Amino acid sequence: MRCLIVLLTMLTAAARADDAKPFNPADYPPAVQKAVHYANEECDSQGGGTVTFAPDTVRKVDLTGDGRDDYIVDFRDTKCGERESTYCGTGGCLLDILVTRPDGAVLAVFDGYVRSYSIAPPPMKHGAARTIRFDLHGSYCGGFGSQACVKEKAITATPFEFKKP
Repeated sequence: MRCLIVLLTMLTAAARADDAKPFNPADYPPAVQKAVHYANEECDSQGGGTVTFAPDTVRKVDLTGDGRDDYIVDFRDTKCGERESTYCGTGGCLLDILVTRPDGAVLAVFDGYVRSYSIAPPPMKHGAARTIRFDLHGSYCGGFGSQACVKEKAITATPFEFKKP
């Protein structure tokens, strides 16, 4: 019976993977398209090739708590030709965060390299900004590359960056 359950789980997961919608920048606002266009420019500057995006390159989520979609553009699984490291390095992979303002304009608030990130659950207070935990290169905490460096930031319409001490 366990084998049957495992087999059904694997088949369901495979079916979902096959149904994944291919990434299409045209599905997003112009500011998000501009962030994605960077990948093509960077690939061309490194000798060219076909840029391949993962289906989840852009994530829509309300980060500011205002009920509007905000966007996280994660280049972790983006490839330039056969090169997998064009958008990643020892400091992590390129990540852009864009928020939607009340007038509908989409504004970039973060553009930098992160090793990973996680979004905290929505706060209990309605309309409050969500916090993202960023795992960064150790130098952002006064250390060196492999040392752990964690910073948290509540996401608002105010641009931010992480600075090395």
